Amino acid sequence: MSFAARNPSVLIFLSVLALFTLLVTVMSEAIGTGLVSTSFVKILGKTLCLALVAVAMDLVWGYTGILSLGHFAFFGLGGYMIGMWLMYERTHEIAAAALAEGPIPPTEAEITAAIGNQIFGVVGSSDFPPVWAFADSLTLQLALVVMAPGLLALIFGWLAFRSRVTGVYLSILTQAMTLALALYLFQNDSGLRGNNGLSGLQNLPGVDAPQSHVSLWFFWASALALGVGYVFAAWLVGGKFGSVMRGIRDNEARVRFLGYSVESYKLVVFTLTAMIAGIAGALYYPQAGIINPAEIAPIASIYLAVWVAIGGRGRLYGAVIGAVFVSLVSSWFTGGQAPDVPLGFYTVKWVDWWLVVLGLSFVLVTLFAPRGIGGLFDLVTERQPPERHGANLGPDAGSLREKEASQ
Repeated sequence: MSFAARNPSVLIFLSVLALFTLLVTVMSEAIGTGLVSTSFVKILGKTLCLALVAVAMDLVWGYTGILSLGHFAFFGLGGYMIGMWLMYERTHEIAAAALAEGPIPPTEAEITAAIGNQIFGVVGSSDFPPVWAFADSLTLQLALVVMAPGLLALIFGWLAFRSRVTGVYLSILTQAMTLALALYLFQNDSGLRGNNGLSGLQNLPGVDAPQSHVSLWFFWASALALGVGYVFAAWLVGGKFGSVMRGIRDNEARVRFLGYSVESYKLVVFTLTAMIAGIAGALYYPQAGIINPAEIAPIASIYLAVWVAIGGRGRLYGAVIGAVFVSLVSSWFTGGQAPDVPLGFYTVKWVDWWLVVLGLSFVLVTLFAPRGIGGLFDLVTERQPPERHGANLGPDAGSLREKEASQ
């Protein structure tokens, strides 16, 4: 049986994504009717990137049972890697044009010094830190988009999984890793402009095109990345590797007893999902225009877990639904579009109360709808877990029974 036949939901998802991309393109200001503004195209493009990192989170948490509270750190690292090239090249254009107006043509050393002064002047420096060694190479920075998050995840995962840290202790460790990275990036001597972060990322070097076109290009790239990432994730969980992932989630000790290297599987999943998160971040922040250490704060990774939980973990489409739903609703509430609610003695301003609503939603979903929004599709398709009522779980009469398996 072919992959498409075994995964009809993938074809449905790709069809919906393609139709959505086409509709936005037709209604965009760049080449369409103009019904969808450029700012909203950017919001939709960023939402698709958040959906991609949610798919990565679902792989590591929903399918493998590792509640990582650090995957937004990998998301941010991907943004920093591509942001360095964007900021360097854009500043190079400005500095070279300014120096060219002088009576003597500038040397490369003078241009480099001008670039360094322009980028790092806000932190009282003009020298390029070692971390910017490849900032002038798009190819190398694109490689670092996946290599930097992947290497950090590989080192952290190897140290954590070989020690067999699990459960809430592992979640705390991932959160500590995220906090440590954010605090380091806040320092001016980190080489990444400290609290100022990287800005002006929405300007593509060497491209003389209006923002309406640039935003649409990034929207297309985000849609393509989400489609490819979704297919890859579906392929991963649809085979033997995915069966082992679910086995680790449901009963890690039994999988280890069967002879599988649980730590190796966890490390592969953790590293792969970090790379996917890095790609999502590299597409997100050029659309946002700026990245700073606050984006990597632990609270962002907690939001990511909330999105997956609301959408329905253990379902790839649930992760996408959760990320898209919460992202768009958040933009509506925090953007001042939701009307205030006067209660006489108090006026509810959704800008202030949105996070409370989000937190309550997470609690309610956890208590009363653990399958999330994605679980609604089970009702429509009548997809229910098997009711064996104590029947044998294997072909032999003496095989494990459902009652025993739940103990």
